[in-house]
Amino acid sequence: MRCRVLLTLIGGLLATAPIAKAQQIGALLTGYEEVPSVSTTASGEFTATVSPDGSTIAYTETYSGLQAPVTQSHIHVGQLAANGSVVIFLCQTATNRDPTGIAPQCPQEGTVSGTISSANVIAGSTETQQLKAGDLAAVVTAIQAGAAYANVHTAVSPGGEIRGQIRTIAK
Repeated sequence: MRCRVLLTLIGGLLATAPIAKAQQIGALLTGYEEVPSVSTTASGEFTATVSPDGSTIAYTETYSGLQAPVTQSHIHVGQLAANGSVVIFLCQTATNRDPTGIAPQCPQEGTVSGTISSANVIAGSTETQQLKAGDLAAVVTAIQAGAAYANVHTAVSPGGEIRGQIRTIAK
């Protein structure tokens, strides 16, 4: 009898334990979020799902109307209105290659998608930000804190033509 009561109690506790959920994140990309702002009619959207354990991020980035050829697209760690270090390539081109070699090729216009893991995280110029290559957990933490952004770089806007601060959409 005591065994049944104990099992019922444990089962009840497990049923009320929090279950990790995937987290939806996203950003709307415009020239006015670049630092300094860029006057462009281009726009884009970054949407992603962080896995429940934080080990992967499945993403889609769509953009159009860029003024010049795309050179690369990244996730940077940096708060709103501040530039930060590149930590993940979302897409690469022949002239601006992802050091990991993992990111897909950038289209001139349209959609690029992929799955990010710790293998995608580069150190870049992150020494002052104390971010290490392979540390996806630190990037996810920065995203959750509102301190990361996605942007698309072009030949006429090498610092980025469109950008958007990544926000949590749903948990």
